[in-house]
Amino acid sequence: MNWDDARVFLAVHRAGTLREAAVVLDVDQATVGRRLTALEKALGAKLFLKTSSGYVVTQIGEHSLQAAEAMERAACEFERRAHGSDDRLEGEVRVTTTDSLAMDFVVPAIRAVRRKYPGICVVLTTSVQVLNLTRRAADLAIRTVMPENPDLVRRKLAEWEVGLFASREYLEARGAPAIGSAFEGHDLVVYQPSITSNQGHSLCGESMERGRVVAQVSSSLMLATSIRSGIGIGELPVYMAQEDDSLVRIWPDRTRTAPYQVWLVSHTDLNRTARVRAVTDEIAASFDRYR
Repeated sequence: MNWDDARVFLAVHRAGTLREAAVVLDVDQATVGRRLTALEKALGAKLFLKTSSGYVVTQIGEHSLQAAEAMERAACEFERRAHGSDDRLEGEVRVTTTDSLAMDFVVPAIRAVRRKYPGICVVLTTSVQVLNLTRRAADLAIRTVMPENPDLVRRKLAEWEVGLFASREYLEARGAPAIGSAFEGHDLVVYQPSITSNQGHSLCGESMERGRVVAQVSSSLMLATSIRSGIGIGELPVYMAQEDDSLVRIWPDRTRTAPYQVWLVSHTDLNRTARVRAVTDEIAASFDRYR
């Protein structure tokens, strides 16, 4: 198995279907199918079972998986070290973050990069998923959770308090909740449980027990949009809500225990690359006005 074969094998294993693997590999589905068939023929073994839910790795495939992942780690390390010594201010820099942070901070940073370094192209991906920087899924990540991986360089860009907000329209129609009421008689907008561990069963220290959750969303942009539309009450980073005249802060003296933190993350090997440093500096500068 060579590295090209391993890439196909890993893509099918992680994606679960030929179609999704083709998207990851940027080839057509038929090519993935042919290369997988050729690999299994060369190895003389079946690597996957095709089920109704997708491709499932066989026992032999499990053993091959370890070898393929070792090849991937070696290839990624080689690529990172090669790029890490690159002092050219040109080429692609892949950035991943959430939609709201992209709109408020990364897009302005890209504008500055374009003006100062026209040879750099920023490839921006917005997602709540944490992409794997050690596999070069991205060069830079702006995250709201501090990474623990020792191979990653982290830099705190911001830390904001989180408050309780509602739209003027909502408050005119329903009034503000009373402290200690557990939001009785009020509608609430919250994150989906899989998105954050900071929410729990309360908003800014107030139990949600008697409130009615009318929407669960997957991003801070959708949370702000839902609250702004008058759907219900919810928590927002103060930086995001304070400049919006349609939003009113409820109980200004109360905040969520866990603040909203933003971290800029890169791999150690890429931290010396000129184009990555240039984009890093512009992203960091875009946060300065909120410090």
